Amino acid sequence: QVQLVESGGGLVQAGGSLRLSCAATGSISTINAMGWYRQAPGKQRELVATMSSGGSTNYADSVKGRFTVSRDNAKDTVYVQMNSLKPEDTAVYFCYLKTLANFRWLDYWGQGTQVTVSS
Repeated sequence: QVQLVESGGGLVQAGGSLRLSCAATGSISTINAMGWYRQAPGKQRELVATMSSGGSTNYADSVKGRFTVSRDNAKDTVYVQMNSLKPEDTAVYFCYLKTLANFRWLDYWGQGTQVTVSS
């Protein structure tokens, strides 16, 4: 059973920084992608950033240049460094893992961590 444990959310003023971490435990293929999505009140869940096990990254346009995703493959942990935060970054941030198991791609989600940016 795969579990994702997030940490690092909180309250920060606009222009500030936060770093989120997510550790995955369980049976995880070495071929995978990990990253972050977010969901603001009344909005759909959207991509923030992901990184494959090979190092390829994908960012939402709204966070490019401000957020940096990274991972420690040895620890099955993904991070996102969030700089120059804006009030519109306020959302619940969800850790995401896509992993290959029995020739099928499986998606897993963390419980979510709240990020609030005050103006």
